[in-house]
Amino acid sequence: MRSRCWLAIVFCGCSVLSWAASDCPPRPAEGSVVNDPYAISSQNGVLTARFTLAHSVDQDGYTHYCYKYDASGQIEEAPTLRVNPGDTLNLEIFNRIKDDDQNAKKMTMKMPAAQGETCGDGGNPSLDATNVHFHGLNVPPICHQDDVIDTLIQPGSPGFKYSMQIPTTEPPGLYWYHPHVHGFTEFQVNGGAAGAIVVEGMEKYRPEVQGLTERIFVIRQQYLVPWIPGPYELSINYVVDQNEKVPPLIQMQPGEQQFWRVVNASIQDFLELEVVVNNKPEKLEIIALDGYPLAKTREEKEILIPPAGRAEFIVQAPPSGSSAVFYTQAYSTGPTGNPDVAGTLADIELTDNNQSLHTAKAPTPAPAPKPASPSASTAALKFSDLAHQAVTAERKLYFSEEFGGTNGPIQFYVTVDGQKQRVFEADEKPAITTKVGAVEDWTIENRALETHAFHIHQIHFKVLEVDGKPAGDDGMRDTIEIPYWSGPGTPYHSVKVRMDFRDPTIAGTFVFHCHILLHEDLGMMHKILVEP
Repeated sequence: MRSRCWLAIVFCGCSVLSWAASDCPPRPAEGSVVNDPYAISSQNGVLTARFTLAHSVDQDGYTHYCYKYDASGQIEEAPTLRVNPGDTLNLEIFNRIKDDDQNAKKMTMKMPAAQGETCGDGGNPSLDATNVHFHGLNVPPICHQDDVIDTLIQPGSPGFKYSMQIPTTEPPGLYWYHPHVHGFTEFQVNGGAAGAIVVEGMEKYRPEVQGLTERIFVIRQQYLVPWIPGPYELSINYVVDQNEKVPPLIQMQPGEQQFWRVVNASIQDFLELEVVVNNKPEKLEIIALDGYPLAKTREEKEILIPPAGRAEFIVQAPPSGSSAVFYTQAYSTGPTGNPDVAGTLADIELTDNNQSLHTAKAPTPAPAPKPASPSASTAALKFSDLAHQAVTAERKLYFSEEFGGTNGPIQFYVTVDGQKQRVFEADEKPAITTKVGAVEDWTIENRALETHAFHIHQIHFKVLEVDGKPAGDDGMRDTIEIPYWSGPGTPYHSVKVRMDFRDPTIAGTFVFHCHILLHEDLGMMHKILVEP
């Protein structure tokens, strides 16, 4: 059970926003063939794009939030941004949310001014304000780069420019972008405002993917009203099976191998992914997690991706005449968690080239394929030596919840052990202060009756232990699930992770939080300051 008790307005099963003109482009019909998102690739070391954030309400009452990109007169939604290490990313955001609903206009969180300088338009966080977080990228947490604490872009503003260099040491892999306005992140991501970022070069470290057809799949989740528990829709690249009768279609040739790159852009769903062939799960070869190539690939029949996580893996289609589906298993989030139900994400349609309707959209030419060469060692990647670094500090944090009668949790906390439980405030002092060069071990417990997903901005971390036992080598992560506490007489579940603050690029103030977005919005988040 999750509640938004600070809201003075209650919406009884109706859309948050009133019917508006169709400012967002039409989304694919249910049962459509799943196409890759439109892609924008960097040219000569620079990617420059302009996005307009808009919203509309569809005929079924679902509110859409959309990043619109004008591709030579054709409006595309939430393009994939493809960059190389060392490239410059220039992204200009125009907030064109138009809202005639007086109730929605009242949905403003009055907060004390942040301690940093105003970045963007200032004002209060609201349902109509926005900004962008570049999830997983190891870029500076400063204005016009990846600051989410002080940056607000208000409706009608002349535009806000992000400009950042992708570090030359950025690991190749899958990242993503989404709004991160405190108190209202859930609404805009629930409406679909999210897209993928690819840092090129995976084939250099994992030659298994060389020459394979690549697929980008962004899995989104939408509730009619996001904070009210109840039925929801999962979509894959905006294709949804609304009535659970006409699934989306992923096309493959019989026996073909494809490289699937999957973003869990849901607001709360823990996805336990399978490819099921003739009613049996098939082995999937995992290449990377959270944008970081594994030192050694491994085969699994199920891949768990927490909210905001990413998984990249090789899928092999079955022979002709087989049935195959892309499926998510049910996942228990605990007594007070919302149920994550099982369901088909897409049917896999076996076809040949002449019959295929799949189109991979790419308006700018990708570099010509290079001849296969010996793979680079993952030992050369950023963070790869972290397990062997001397630890400069150890910390303990925990998730917890406070109840109000029989209505379920009403307060959500992430707390540094020894500090007082409190929810996030924009003007708060950092809960943790450290320095560039530090290497820290954090043990993070879950003392709540529902599963949480821990995420930290700007860096990756290495998972050392799960429930006190050595973890397998999963490479580096930026988001990880911590299962729910079963109640009195049972131990808390925990993870022990190693944080790497050695890169001076990430000096500044940023946040860590639960990536169940309602929890983040309600204050299950705090600041960390990395001093130069």
